[in-house]
Amino acid sequence: MKVGVPTETKPDEYRVALTPAGVRELADAGHEVYVQSGAGLGSAIVDEAYAAQGATILPDADALFAEASLIVKVKEPQPPEVARLEPRHVLFTYLHLAADPGLTQGLMSSGATCIAYETVEDGRGRLPLLAPMSEVAGKIATQAGAFMLEKPLGGRGILLGGVPGVAAANVIIIGGGVVGMNAAFIAVGMEATVYVYDRNIDRLRELDVAFGGRADTCFASTLEIEQRLPQADLVIGAVLVHGARAPRVVTRDQLALMKPQSVLVDVSIDQGGCFETSRPTTHSNPTYEVDGITHYCVTNMPGAVPITSTYALTNATIPYILHLASDGVSRAVAANPGLKLGVNVSGGQVTYPPVAEAVGVPCASVDEALAAGAAGAPR
Repeated sequence: MKVGVPTETKPDEYRVALTPAGVRELADAGHEVYVQSGAGLGSAIVDEAYAAQGATILPDADALFAEASLIVKVKEPQPPEVARLEPRHVLFTYLHLAADPGLTQGLMSSGATCIAYETVEDGRGRLPLLAPMSEVAGKIATQAGAFMLEKPLGGRGILLGGVPGVAAANVIIIGGGVVGMNAAFIAVGMEATVYVYDRNIDRLRELDVAFGGRADTCFASTLEIEQRLPQADLVIGAVLVHGARAPRVVTRDQLALMKPQSVLVDVSIDQGGCFETSRPTTHSNPTYEVDGITHYCVTNMPGAVPITSTYALTNATIPYILHLASDGVSRAVAANPGLKLGVNVSGGQVTYPPVAEAVGVPCASVDEALAAGAAGAPR
């Protein structure tokens, strides 16, 4: 199969979907790999490094989309990229469609088969392609929150770990999954006072063991969170419902309970945000203020550390890319039920129930949608 790696065009996005090692794996398996010129520069990967492992370098996105049938990306396609998609294309990337009806409609209209990293599951119901970026985002969330608490950045002027004789900051992390756990590890390492909230008691038990008593684990009832907010200096939202829009866990009215110039970091912003007052921001303009509370809602937090993120992502995605390239979509999803859950759009139809519910369209079965698009998608 012909696999294409375009340059990411989302603002402040420096990652790339494949490293030279990923290109080598595909080339050794007999596939043709096309990389847009300059695609890896943000991750310190030059064109020559790709070419040395068997990739063909193409000058622009138009040439790449025209040549390749499997398009591998990092972030959701931007409007010019959606316009380039055709029924023959398979798109494999993060999509986060539940929070973006316009993008969902654009992908439906393209006729392409669109597979979302974030809804692919393994045999234990985990999200193996979301996990590496969740690890990065969780760690960045605490780092960013600590930075934004500094007075020149509009924060309260408090050091996360305090010093002898002065209390540490209080950090509340809502959501004990991969993001929340990694955010907590960094907060604990910075010697903050840390509270991790989740609704899964078994998960709280696991976190209690993982933290060795260095963080408090709390059941995420509405009242418990509300009663803790007045103490918080930094609140990190790390709530995830597989493929669905994130639930709201802090309302605008509850901002009045918080200390002036405290900080909210919403890692769930890709899925619509878990704070009522959240709206997407960029690394170039990462924060805004609502009712005296600083909000950090960057939609591609791992993009700030592209070298780490690009290599971590390729390590996770390359087995799935190889499977899709070698077997085609229909055989690959038939052989791998977890990959089948990644198919969000195909043949002009939405095929992932939480997305269909969120954007208000009917949901087709993956098999039916692939059959309907048989004239376009490679098999």
